[in-house]
Amino acid sequence: MKTIEDLRTRAKELSRQAVELRRKGSEVYEENKEQAKQFRQQAREAMKRCQVLIEEIKRQQA
Repeated sequence: MKTIEDLRTRAKELSRQAVELRRKGSEVYEENKEQAKQFRQQAREAMKRCQVLIEEIKRQQA
């Protein structure tokens, strides 16, 4: 079992990753819509993993 601090750190990393992927998707949208779609999908997946970690943090704090 990871500590709450480890979970928070990983959640922040995933959140930053999602923001970066979303930004990349916006940058390449005009040139390559398929790649932009892939970046957006990866961003959604990262945010889902981040939400799972946030729920785990809440469970551990309760």
